[in-house]
Amino acid sequence: MNLIFLLIGLSLLVFGAELIIRGSISFGKKLKVSLFAIGVVIVAGGTSLPELASSINAVFINHADLAVGAVIGSNIANLILVMAATSFLIPISNINQNQINQAWINIGLTLILISMSYLILPFNFIFGTLSIGLLFFIMLTQIKQGSLNVYEVEEKRDYSLLISIVLIVSGIALLIYGSDLFVESAINIANQLSIPEAVIGVSLVAFGTSLPELVVGILSAIRRKVDFALGNVLGSNIYNVLGVLGISSFFGNFKIPTVIGSEDLIFMLLVTIMILGFMLFKKRIGRIYGSLGLFFYFGYIFYIYT
Repeated sequence: MNLIFLLIGLSLLVFGAELIIRGSISFGKKLKVSLFAIGVVIVAGGTSLPELASSINAVFINHADLAVGAVIGSNIANLILVMAATSFLIPISNINQNQINQAWINIGLTLILISMSYLILPFNFIFGTLSIGLLFFIMLTQIKQGSLNVYEVEEKRDYSLLISIVLIVSGIALLIYGSDLFVESAINIANQLSIPEAVIGVSLVAFGTSLPELVVGILSAIRRKVDFALGNVLGSNIYNVLGVLGISSFFGNFKIPTVIGSEDLIFMLLVTIMILGFMLFKKRIGRIYGSLGLFFYFGYIFYIYT
């Protein structure tokens, strides 16, 4: 039953996030907000809404290990599951400098998290303030460079102002209720199986909250717009660390669990370096990366449970 409730909660999170994205894009267009600004605030961060809602909920009820595990595990899943599945279908050959810059930013953020784990530094109000400030700086830099792809903003249909507001409010309600159900079910599963919450977070919860990115990646491959999928994954990972952990730290002080710091963060650093290596030296992310990524991801899941 807990697994069923987990899936129901996840479905509500994903559907709620989609309603918010659709309503917010339409609302932004009504207010004549630029497409780039909508792309930065809504599309790039929209797929991180399930992680944000579930992480805030977990921190608020003193289960922060689940939140940290979900963010780290989601980033790992994005890099080697989502990108592997996408590139296995359609290779990504148009690597641009902005995507390379995003990969370097991901490496830098991972090193910061490893340092915080090693020095036992907490996520608190100071971390949250610095993270949000850095996130806005990165996004503003991308706007100035004109490097954000806004085709998804253009493709979303317009609604009336009233319907846009109804979609946003309904989406928020679904996120709140879905996150309650999702987090509570994950905690119950961890207790029943006598598995640390951080492990459940980095695997089961992370896989669930990465499904929006996986769907975006596969749809991008079907539409042959895989370049967008790469930017979406790298951008979503930046949002997860700076946005999700940053905002979550306003709701309570917490630290990186020892098992996450000693193993999962190191693995996340290695897979980020691997994808950057393909971008720099192979100039493409194709089926070789796809095969390696899928092998590493399922091997990683097998390892953490055994």
